[in-house]
Amino acid sequence: MTEFSNPVDPEPFGPLAEHYLVVTLSATRIAPPASIRELPCPVLGVGEAAHPAAHLCDIVVADEQALAPLIANIERAPIAAAVLVQILRVGEKLSLHEALVLESLAYATLQGGAENRAWLAARGPARAAPPRGGPPVILTRTADQLALTLNRPGEHNAITIEMRDALVEALRLAALDRSIRTVMLTGAGKCFSVGGALAEFGTAPDQATAHAVRTMRGPAFALAPIAARVRALVHGTCIGAGAELASLCGHVAARPNSFFQLPEIRFGLIPGAGGTAGLSRRIGRQRTAWMALSGRRVGAEQALAWGLVDEISPP
Repeated sequence: MTEFSNPVDPEPFGPLAEHYLVVTLSATRIAPPASIRELPCPVLGVGEAAHPAAHLCDIVVADEQALAPLIANIERAPIAAAVLVQILRVGEKLSLHEALVLESLAYATLQGGAENRAWLAARGPARAAPPRGGPPVILTRTADQLALTLNRPGEHNAITIEMRDALVEALRLAALDRSIRTVMLTGAGKCFSVGGALAEFGTAPDQATAHAVRTMRGPAFALAPIAARVRALVHGTCIGAGAELASLCGHVAARPNSFFQLPEIRFGLIPGAGGTAGLSRRIGRQRTAWMALSGRRVGAEQALAWGLVDEISPP
């Protein structure tokens, strides 16, 4: 825990030094200075979320016990953790499109970093998913509604390059055809989506090209302009990109068995499918940082209370 009497010297803090700062949020202690928000590391507040200085922290938890999973993941990937909180701080002031661009640039930076390279080496060689039978996304037009169904139930609707391209084409169709008043986004099988296909991580030739592909062929960029017309109905697992894409939709209904999770810190990465932009606009910067740094699941009821989903739909 840290007591303050003067502005914080940033030199000891950062991913190459002290990986995080823990501060006590208490009426009986000196309040932290505003300069802690500029530190290049996560600032973890312990105490009351209603404390006048709580907004300066990246995450606020009730007690020291709740710090353990956060600190463990920060220590595992301190550079990714630092980049995450930095872009969440800046992203509060940006438009949705600007926040998506910033996220992609940050993600590209981490793709070239030692933390992600270590995970890729442990995983083994990258490989593109082989083509499967049937379309990766099923389109069904009924009057003024277009239903989009992620259609790889055998792979739990992992978002492969094939599915990504099909989803972008479908979303662009909806953007061009103004007679489509509602787009319904669902997933076939037992869950909505387990997120990006991990076997394909690292298949881009370089980080600059990966950023270009995301901005030109990323579902988040195609979804954002028509978000008000998109309704997601999610069920079961919503991990990584699955949770991130849902968060960008104008309305999200969740089955009671749904849960949401951001696991990217384990890969030395941050959410890269629109999560830092979409989730933070729904549940705030601090809860988004908590999800990303803890890697913990958020169930449907908690997601509803936070505003991550708009309703719980009967099974």
